[in-house]
Amino acid sequence: MIVKERTESDELLKMRSLYTRMELTQEEKLHYFNLEKGYEGEVAFDRKAECLQEERYLINDLLLKLNNSYFQIDTTLISQEVIRLLDVKNFEGDFCLEKDRFYAVKTGREYKNPIEQLNKCTSQFRQLLRDLKLNFLVEASVIFINPEFTLYNAQIDQPVILPNQVNHFFRNLNSTSSKLNAGHEKLAKQLISLHRTNNPYSQVPKYQYEQLKKKIYCKFCSSFLVSLQNHFFVCAKCGENETVEDTILRNVKEFKLLFPERKITTTNIYEWCNVDLTKRTFCRVLKKNFTAVGKTSDSYYI
Repeated sequence: MIVKERTESDELLKMRSLYTRMELTQEEKLHYFNLEKGYEGEVAFDRKAECLQEERYLINDLLLKLNNSYFQIDTTLISQEVIRLLDVKNFEGDFCLEKDRFYAVKTGREYKNPIEQLNKCTSQFRQLLRDLKLNFLVEASVIFINPEFTLYNAQIDQPVILPNQVNHFFRNLNSTSSKLNAGHEKLAKQLISLHRTNNPYSQVPKYQYEQLKKKIYCKFCSSFLVSLQNHFFVCAKCGENETVEDTILRNVKEFKLLFPERKITTTNIYEWCNVDLTKRTFCRVLKKNFTAVGKTSDSYYI
C-alpha cells in the first residue's frame, strides 16, 4: 500500500523549465540530465514494486532531518518484521567498486560511493527511531535498477541488489507473510509528518525573469513549434496536442513554481505565454480555475 506517492521534485521541475527556457552551462545540463535519469530509475522501480503482496506500507521520497543534518530515502518499505530503506540508482554501463571508490570503468570518473551513502543514511534513520522511542529492525539496500548496468568487485556481503536480482528480491518479499498493526501505522504517519519539503541541497542555478524565453512549448517534447488549431495547441515536431485551457493552466503552474513572489495576473500570464490569444481568453481561464482578489486592474488570482 502506497502511503506517500512519488512525485517529481521542485528541483527537477525547475531544472526542466530552465533547460527549456534558457541556456544552461554544461555542468548545469549534466546536473539536470542526472535528475531526469534518477527520477526515471525511481519510476522504473515503482513499476516493479506494483507486484508486492501482503500488507506493506510504501513511503516514497522521504527527506528527513536529524541534528541539523538532512538525509533522503528513495523508498521506505514497512513490513511486519523489518523496515527496508531502499536507495534506487539508475547508473548505466560498467562500474567498479574498489575499496572506497565507485567509478565508471570506461571513463574512470568517480561518483559518490552509494554504499557509504546508504550506511550513513541507515545510521541516521536508526538514530531517528531511537529519538522517537521506536524499536524496529532496519535493513537497507542499494538497488541498481538499470538493466544495462554492470558492477565489478561487488562483495556478496554488501547491501547491493543488481539488475538481474531485482525480480528475485520482490519474489522473496512476496514469499514472506506480512501483517501490519497500529504500531506500523503510527510509524508511517510519524515519518510522513517529519518529511521536509524544502531540500537544502537543491542545485538550481540562479535565474531572472528577463533571462527566460516567454512562450508556450509542447507538453510532450518541449518544442516551441506549437500552433493554435481550433481549441488546441498542436506541436509541429511530435504531433501531440493540448487544449488551450490545459496549456494555460500548465504555464500558470510553471510560472508559480519559478516565480513564487510574482502575482498571478492576466497580464503576467499573457506575457509569460506570449501566444496569439486574447487577454480575454486568459482572464476567462483564470477566473474559472482560481479565486480573484480585488476587482480593479490590480486584481490577481490565488
